[in-house]
Amino acid sequence: MKMIPFNKPLMHGKELVYITDSVSSGKISGDGKYTKKCHTFFESRYGFEKALLTTSCTDALEMAAILLDIRPGDEVIAPSFTFVSTVNAFVLRGAKVIFADSYNDNPNIDPLLIEPLITENTKAIIVVHYAGVACDMDHIMAIAKKHCISVVEDAAQAIDSYYKGTPLGKIGKFGTFSFHETKNIISGEGGLLTVNDQEYVKRAEIVREKGTNRSSFFRGEVDKYGWVDLGSSFLPSDIIAAYLYAQLENIEDIQGKRLKLWNLYFQELSHLEVDGFIKLPVTPSYATNNAHMFYIVCASLEVRSSLIQFLKDNEVSSVFHYISLHKSPYYTSLHDGRDLPNCDKFSDCLLRLPMFYDLTNEEVLKICNLIASFFSEERF
Repeated sequence: MKMIPFNKPLMHGKELVYITDSVSSGKISGDGKYTKKCHTFFESRYGFEKALLTTSCTDALEMAAILLDIRPGDEVIAPSFTFVSTVNAFVLRGAKVIFADSYNDNPNIDPLLIEPLITENTKAIIVVHYAGVACDMDHIMAIAKKHCISVVEDAAQAIDSYYKGTPLGKIGKFGTFSFHETKNIISGEGGLLTVNDQEYVKRAEIVREKGTNRSSFFRGEVDKYGWVDLGSSFLPSDIIAAYLYAQLENIEDIQGKRLKLWNLYFQELSHLEVDGFIKLPVTPSYATNNAHMFYIVCASLEVRSSLIQFLKDNEVSSVFHYISLHKSPYYTSLHDGRDLPNCDKFSDCLLRLPMFYDLTNEEVLKICNLIASFFSEERF
């Protein structure tokens, strides 16, 4: 019996053709032919003011922190149930992170908990669209506008997902995406910064190009380029962009297949929620589901651990997700001591099931039957 992996990277169309073409062109460094094609795709399909490929979503977040002039003494509000990159980008600039709790029924940040955390030092609100499902952006943007605070969307998991018809990554001042091999659309590693305020476009290009105005030089806007701002080398190789562009050409098919798998999971596991064994993902009416992941929420850490082992014994790989950042070894002494019970619940109880393009309906049914079998034996 062959193990069903948690993830399997997708090669769908002309990835190797475009990589070969990129190498043959004689230019495989940043901002080549395929990087430009990707930029055009994102700007035309989703209406981003400016799209800039980066080497990772982490780098896109670090660019956002630089563009917001985050400095020591500044504070940023962010969810605790997220990946370290969400906040590390701002900590690197000297900011203090003020963690907010999730909703009770889904891992996104609860907007009702944000405003009490705002102080005169608050510089930004960082939201994470967990599993590609939108946060309540009207509420969050209203708070940000009231207090003159910038919003950064960590949309690492949220490609091709929407809030009330608006693409995620287009609502805040900046959006950041990931094309890591575990995402819907991949390039192995890779990311994207979206700039939604024209005021920041030119500086974003400079920050991305090591703090130089090199992009302006190549467009013929200046006769020489030099060091004009903070920055780093955030450009990916055009080989990475070539792989990514082949995926983007097939985004409709990729998303369609993943949604069918997601819906099958939901259909087959619904009876276990009705019977009180698990909780299924919640998609609010204002959000779409891009089928980035399928997760269940178990009743306890003990149940989840036992289920992980049961699935592993039956050749299925399932994995938990984040450990609450406010309890992380690095930041626990810096946290202000507030309990964040919903974040901790998801840390202990959320379990991600296999989700990838090549997963078959038969494999999904096997996984669902195994989970039903686990709970039918009344272990708890």
